Amino acid sequence: MTNKPLRVLHFADAHIDIANYGRHDPETGLPLRVVDFLRALDQIVETAVSQQVDLVIFAGDAYKDRNPQPTFQRAWGERMMRLSQAKIPTVLLVGNHDVSPAAGRAHTLHEFDTLAVPHIYVADKPRLLEPDQLGIPAQIITLPWLSRSQFMTRQDTEGQSAQEMFTSIEEQVTRIVERLIQQADPTLPLILTAHASVQGAKYGSERMVMLGHELVLGGNLVNNPRLDYVALGHIHKHQCLTAVNQHPPVVYPGSIERIDFGEARETKGFVLAEISKGKTTWEFVKLKTRRFLDFKPETREADSFMSDIMAQLPDPDGVADAICRVQLRYPRDWEPLLDERAIADHFSRALSIQIQKHYAVEKRTRLGDTVAVESLTPEQLLETYWQTINLDSEEAAAMQVLAKEILNEELGIGN
Repeated sequence: MTNKPLRVLHFADAHIDIANYGRHDPETGLPLRVVDFLRALDQIVETAVSQQVDLVIFAGDAYKDRNPQPTFQRAWGERMMRLSQAKIPTVLLVGNHDVSPAAGRAHTLHEFDTLAVPHIYVADKPRLLEPDQLGIPAQIITLPWLSRSQFMTRQDTEGQSAQEMFTSIEEQVTRIVERLIQQADPTLPLILTAHASVQGAKYGSERMVMLGHELVLGGNLVNNPRLDYVALGHIHKHQCLTAVNQHPPVVYPGSIERIDFGEARETKGFVLAEISKGKTTWEFVKLKTRRFLDFKPETREADSFMSDIMAQLPDPDGVADAICRVQLRYPRDWEPLLDERAIADHFSRALSIQIQKHYAVEKRTRLGDTVAVESLTPEQLLETYWQTINLDSEEAAAMQVLAKEILNEELGIGN
């Protein structure tokens, strides 16, 4: 076997069929946002082919959900076939958005296995891919999305808290991975790829589904010194969970395009790594993506309400083709003064404009003088609290979803 480092391209969370902003492309008929995601994917595939990488790892979530339209499956398939035709070993890990909760149902990547597409390896269960299978001097431990139902029956979970259940599952997963590590050839590079949350990771806009409601892998598992690189997916924010020069690097590349304004400030891209036994170097490669621009005009007086807003908006040419949001905060009784059409016209060159209205709440009175606390549900109280602390509406919505799940769990609803 050669001692030459393996060139590996690692990306994740493609979600190519998310189209929550903008209009359709007149040439393809696809939503322009889908075109954005496909262009990002094209940059990744082009890099893999042009730089002749030895291995591509996709760490899960090809689509936004487990029921993609055939048009989007075709688009994804065309790009994977280009990797196959270039004879680049490509591992497709199954993520949580790729699987059905119903037992026995096919996942979104099944056709590559069914058709035995050359050089494409679908990872839908924990396993060790060996050099003879991959055709390269490397080994890969695959850890796709693992749900509670895969490890525990309803009878097993009876009387256990969510924390106890996930602790038990983590122990089982750790034993599986450790066994696979022991099976691996200690002289060859060993990669772990997982679609999961890892302890210590910083969550992006998808954080509402975290925190006590899914398996979180412990740091000891991914920091095993026998591993040479840990290729993660699931969390949309790019990050490395290990210190500089610490081995192995534990890396989330992040999603390939911005999903919503919760990711507006995040840089999107993928990872190129050179992996040898006991030594790995890597770099984050930025993708060309569509801009998300957020504006928060200040409005102090009712008499100058609209003029204040318009004076603080950017030059129309500067927002061309961008996805824009204008966040306004004002007392509810100023609502008749708002001219949404004037704002929309100002952003006519943008791909889309969203006007988000926040009604100012007097912090001193909190709930208002006319509202009786005892008449509000816990969810309504929380909703009012988010307003009093000026929490961004998307963050408030995420917190509200999480709070509802916790309250339902405490009350035994849905069990």
